[in-house]
Amino acid sequence: MEALVVQAVVIVLAALVVALVARYLSLPYTVGLMVAGLIAALLHVQGFVPVTRDVIFDLILPPLLFEAALAMHGSALRKDLVPILAFSIVGVAVAAFVVTAGMAVILHWDPMAALLFGVLIAATDPVAVLAMFKDAGVGGRLRTLVEAESLFNDGVAAALFVTVLAWTEAGASGFADGLRSGAVAISLTVGGGIIAGSIVGAAALAVWAFSDDALIETALTLVVAYGAFLLAEHFHVSGVLATVVAGLVLGNVGVRGERPFLSARARKFVLEFWEFAAFIANSFVFLMIGVTVGSVPFSRLGIGTIVITIGVVLASRVASVYPIALAFFWTTRRISVAEQHVLVWAGLRGALGLALALSLPAALPYRDEIQVATFAVAAFSIGVQGLTMPILLRFLGISAGRSSGDKRRTP
Repeated sequence: MEALVVQAVVIVLAALVVALVARYLSLPYTVGLMVAGLIAALLHVQGFVPVTRDVIFDLILPPLLFEAALAMHGSALRKDLVPILAFSIVGVAVAAFVVTAGMAVILHWDPMAALLFGVLIAATDPVAVLAMFKDAGVGGRLRTLVEAESLFNDGVAAALFVTVLAWTEAGASGFADGLRSGAVAISLTVGGGIIAGSIVGAAALAVWAFSDDALIETALTLVVAYGAFLLAEHFHVSGVLATVVAGLVLGNVGVRGERPFLSARARKFVLEFWEFAAFIANSFVFLMIGVTVGSVPFSRLGIGTIVITIGVVLASRVASVYPIALAFFWTTRRISVAEQHVLVWAGLRGALGLALALSLPAALPYRDEIQVATFAVAAFSIGVQGLTMPILLRFLGISAGRSSGDKRRTP
């Protein structure tokens, strides 16, 4: 117990130091955390918890997903729901296909291994995306598009991953059978997550209706964040979507509804509590990613393979953004060219992809290659894309807090 307390204090202290240094140097906070983790790994600092599937899913994801959903305005989400769903569903499918084809054709991976990697790396990571946009201070419609896509496409990607993994373990005959039932399984996983989140959110609102204590109401949100996720996972449906939906229900009905369930003081307290919780969770996960990446044997794949893999993943993002955005060019939900560039570069991969890769069975063919490739892509996403995003925003004339409706230079 003492070791755990010491470790928690060290992580918080490291987060504070990195935050101060990053602000002084005008660098993204998340990139600073990962670099600090890398330095700790290279110096062989002991005592850090490595990134595992259970740590990410059971500890990190629920508070980060819930905080983002709680703060997201339903009116803005409804306005762009069609493009968001297009990016979240069609975009994931396109990205998975491009990655699968690239890994199989260019690097000659086994088709099933290529498909598995394509599915787990297809979705943008909400942990990295949310943290990056907070660092950059971007708001308005652009932030809604990017954050909502990252929140929703994870449920789709996770469902696809489970289905493809089952096909891979079953072999060719299992793949043929699974192909016929895959759409049903994915629909049940996604739909079940939405239902679970709605039920938990509605139950929390009912309790809020009979309470006027800010501490009790805030404690209930903590139960909702983890409870919705764990309930959904228990029934083998999407815990990601369950937590997101529960957060949207509480945020847009209980906190910002026409007749809010909470007092002004309680609303402020709840939102500030979750902002702090997200800060701690982000600090933990990015520091741990840096520590873990520092110990990954990238030489197992080789620099050439890693560069090609990163290029294939970037190409998949290009293929999943520009054609879909073009479909809305002649509609009221048009996405400007500048915003499309940001959407492409904001397609970070991180904690969720790592969690899925780390959950692969030990006996699975290409398991080690998939894990190393996933860590390489995540390190590039957070370190390079995260670091250069502020530069891209300035180049495109998209300043902090501005949305697509603001006046700015558009290429």
